[in-house]
Amino acid sequence: MFNKIRNMVKKGDETATENEELEKEPVNKKLSKKELEKSLLETEEELAELKDKYLRIFAEFDNYKKRTVKERIELMSSASQDLMRSFLPILDDFDRAKALADDENSPETISDGVLLVYNKMYSVLNTKGLKSMESQGAIFDPELHEAISEIPVPDEEAKGKVFDTVEKGYYLNEKIIRHAKVVVGK
Repeated sequence: MFNKIRNMVKKGDETATENEELEKEPVNKKLSKKELEKSLLETEEELAELKDKYLRIFAEFDNYKKRTVKERIELMSSASQDLMRSFLPILDDFDRAKALADDENSPETISDGVLLVYNKMYSVLNTKGLKSMESQGAIFDPELHEAISEIPVPDEEAKGKVFDTVEKGYYLNEKIIRHAKVVVGK
């Protein structure tokens, strides 16, 4: 009966209703018990197959949504990565100028306005996820540091540790965007 209605709808004959279709069916049609059981088994198998198909499609769609959200977050965080990398040489220059001005033997000075810009720039970049890597005196870690040279140290405790930082390393949202270039004691 269901197939007949479906065929009628496909053909475009939507005027026939379910009741009209039932009236056309022979009422005295008797099916044997085996035929009924077979039909029931086929229907149950079809239902199980459709349920499985539905669950798979639903799980696939849910995975797609999760994957696209994750990709969007990664894209947003990595989009600023290039911009932050381009700021790193400027930050290095600021740090060198500040270190030179802080040296008592140096005639160089930094005005309060430039120092204000320096501090503001660091605070804005920190709010965007940029953090400098503290490596001075830390144990050398090739995952974080790039050794550019080794120097002999008299103290046993200083061996294998970072003696000097030539160029700071930086994290962007807990991901390393530049390794620290360091001198290691040997």
